[in-house]
Amino acid sequence: MDVLTINNVWMMICTALVFLMHLGFAFLEIGLTRQKNTINILFKNLFIITIGLLLYYSIGFNLMYPGEFNGVIGFSGFGLDLPLTETQILDLTYNEGYTYWTDFLFQGMFAATAATIVSGAVAERMKIGPFMVFVLFYVGLIYPIAGSWKWGGGFLQTLETPFYDFAGSTLVHSVGGWAALVAVCLLGARIHKFKEGVLQAIPGHNIPLATAGVIILWFGWFGFNGGSVLSADPALTSLTLVTTCLAAATGGVTAAFVSFIKFKNLDLTMFLNGILGGLVAITAGADQMSPSDSILIGAFAGGIIVIAVSLIDRLKLDDPVGAIAVHLVCGIWGTLAVGIFGNLASGAQLLSQLIGIISYAVICIISSFIILFIMKITVGIRVSEREELEGLDAHEHGMDAYPDFRLNEH
Repeated sequence: MDVLTINNVWMMICTALVFLMHLGFAFLEIGLTRQKNTINILFKNLFIITIGLLLYYSIGFNLMYPGEFNGVIGFSGFGLDLPLTETQILDLTYNEGYTYWTDFLFQGMFAATAATIVSGAVAERMKIGPFMVFVLFYVGLIYPIAGSWKWGGGFLQTLETPFYDFAGSTLVHSVGGWAALVAVCLLGARIHKFKEGVLQAIPGHNIPLATAGVIILWFGWFGFNGGSVLSADPALTSLTLVTTCLAAATGGVTAAFVSFIKFKNLDLTMFLNGILGGLVAITAGADQMSPSDSILIGAFAGGIIVIAVSLIDRLKLDDPVGAIAVHLVCGIWGTLAVGIFGNLASGAQLLSQLIGIISYAVICIISSFIILFIMKITVGIRVSEREELEGLDAHEHGMDAYPDFRLNEH
């Protein structure tokens, strides 16, 4: 078996693992929210995957990888333009690690993830129609344009010390996290979340399902980070998977420990988000870190999760699944960590990381605000009080995720 075939098979396996992460996101989101909104969340997650792939095929892939361009925005045409040899045969040397088709599908799986992050943050009170419109613009245009700045060879890649984001702490997770923050601010909190300014817990209806979701996400991260090596290189792939797992483990343990000190209880949901925070944080530099570095990065991420969740609550922002703390805050931390730990650590690298973080904050905040604010003042983005209290499943979808079959026995 030749090297291209081995690399390509590995990349296809990683593509499948990243696809499986969407099941993890779905389980996590429905587990941490109320039963009456389950269908709504599942519908959104399926819509994101399906329309995301179609958008990435139509325009996204060629926006993100436009070839030679001005470093800010470029477009190489609609659909998939096959790389052909002079004799019009598919050029298998397109990439040393995998074929053109595999490249498209692997990157396409990443594209949908950013919108999935927003889905969890706006759960239980956003209209399904405006959310779908937001996904069209954010996944179809904003994500690939922003991605081109680094992965497409844009201006962040051509800095004197190039901005570095191995698998997307910023390019994927913070891109979704910034939009989630804007959406939560424009939507407002769920009814009864803050009674007379006092925080009220709204527990999820199925914590075992949320736990299964996190384990599936961790499993999928083997493809998310492992595939970002872009080959089956044994040394680099193995190191990447080790650093990924150590950061996840340390993030979970640290979040549970810090949460126990702060709240005097062993909070499972904080443990779960700590694991995810460690995964998000290591994603920017998983291939550049030693095992010891990854443990330190995961430990900081676990502590940051507890602090960030508490801060978000104090700011009276309602994020049902902790998406902002996990994907935005830990995404920023992981991106900065590349300039502090590992093979690339230097003052110049840290400065480049800051430039990258600020650049993505600007495009994501402005674009998501424009999209959502226009819909807010025209068609509205929040369901009515009655719809929110009775559940989005009944009003948006006309069905129940857990029907009571006993009602039909007689």
